[in-house]
Amino acid sequence: MAEILVFEASEMVGKSLGDSGLRERDITALTLHRGTQVIPNPNARHVLEAGDRLLCFGKLEEMRSMIPNRRKRMRKPKRLPAEPIHDA
Repeated sequence: MAEILVFEASEMVGKSLGDSGLRERDITALTLHRGTQVIPNPNARHVLEAGDRLLCFGKLEEMRSMIPNRRKRMRKPKRLPAEPIHDA
């Protein structure tokens, strides 16, 4: 399954694709998106920068472990009561 990974303040920023450990996790980088530039089949020498996006193929569990935790969604607001509340 293919998934897009975004690198903001990750431990992988500043490392090359070869040193990032993706191969050891059985994850293959298909494309590297850097700003408006798209690099198909990036080689191991490409250094990851903040804001880079990788389209990857590999083990889904390994890719999900690399995505940071999201904030929980806010609870839905409660419905208003049928009868208005009057303050005395």
